[in-house]
Amino acid sequence: MTFEREGAPTKGTIWPAPFRGKNPVNASLTIPGSKSVTNRALVLAALADSPSILRRPLISRDSALMKSGLIAMGTVIEESDDAWTITPGALTGPALVDVGNAGTVMRFLPPVAALAKGAISFDGDARAYERPIAPVIRALEELGVVIDHEQRYSLPMVVNGTGSLPGGEIDIDASASSQFLSALLLIGPSTLNGITIRHSGRQLPSMPHIEMTVAMLRDFGAVVDVDRERNTWRVHPSSLHGRDFVIEPDLSNAAPFLSIAMICGGSVTIADWPATTTQPGDHLRSILSRMGAGISMDSQGLTLTSTGAIHGIDIDLHDVGELTPAIAALASLADSPSHLRGIGHLRLHETDRLAALTREINSLGGNVVEDETSLHITPTTMHGGVFHTYDDHRLATAGATIGLVVQGVEVENVETTKKTLPDFPGLWMSLLA
Repeated sequence: MTFEREGAPTKGTIWPAPFRGKNPVNASLTIPGSKSVTNRALVLAALADSPSILRRPLISRDSALMKSGLIAMGTVIEESDDAWTITPGALTGPALVDVGNAGTVMRFLPPVAALAKGAISFDGDARAYERPIAPVIRALEELGVVIDHEQRYSLPMVVNGTGSLPGGEIDIDASASSQFLSALLLIGPSTLNGITIRHSGRQLPSMPHIEMTVAMLRDFGAVVDVDRERNTWRVHPSSLHGRDFVIEPDLSNAAPFLSIAMICGGSVTIADWPATTTQPGDHLRSILSRMGAGISMDSQGLTLTSTGAIHGIDIDLHDVGELTPAIAALASLADSPSHLRGIGHLRLHETDRLAALTREINSLGGNVVEDETSLHITPTTMHGGVFHTYDDHRLATAGATIGLVVQGVEVENVETTKKTLPDFPGLWMSLLA
């Protein structure tokens, strides 16, 4: 097996971040659907025993890659206005799956491929070769799956499925990414004997995402037992049933938009904010309140109202690490220092987010000191400059956030936001107009 490694993705143009200053806003918007929910729902619908309808799904690069991967393996997906119909089909190879740089795709689809009959090849962006996937590969090999990865335990690779998977008991270290655990939980019902998974490493990151996986498995009819004291999850063998499923708005993507009111003054309302949810982004309600915002919920959604202050914060973001770039941008503009802790696993995301945030905020005159697992941010007077994104959508939105009150900030490759937001610049400008 020989793969040609692709070069780094072409960089996008420089986007001048709109400057608003202390000019209050009064706006409301609807955030596109959750990437995490959309991609889990796609996998579960593809493994169900009857068709599903996903309403208000996220249309973005990551969800497009997930759809394309499932279609390549035999799933039928039809698109209509604001809805997708997923009809399960026999999973077969040969097929080629492009994972791009999508963590959910590179980790969720190899276990699905293990259920297919035939060879399924996986490749992706250059950064995807560097992102960890070894625990998933080792777990599948322990379950008897033959995977050709030339002893690299990384992409690119070929999963050689036999059409079924016995399941069984496995230990896995998911301390680098909760997606390792979710990937195996999602196929549990489709195995012959079910799957029992024990996490054997350090503290699990992003626990809300694991809870999301369990909740969605149950929504589709699976039986899941959870023993948090022993870090053990048991998914019983069963049929998954098609659903008519409404995708929640992506609450983590709301962070930069809510930040507009905190920074510039006024208020921003995010429509359809769920009353209860497993999304990590729901923690924004308490985090931004601690940082000085007024937060309220009513039938219109969630409203953030400025109090005229942005306070520094000392907080462990281990379970909600994806919020770190947005919180770091606000912390750089606060009235006191911040300490963002428990986020060492972010070094393995789309880029090394701790190093990237430190480098880029400091390049604008900020004062960020990184250590292995945290960021120390002391607010200073900043100046304009190019804010590089490293093909990381959350770096791009962090740069735009700082540019609200720092003149001359230019975001490199803002197009990378298409990973989870189809038109971030358009939404951003619609609130600032």
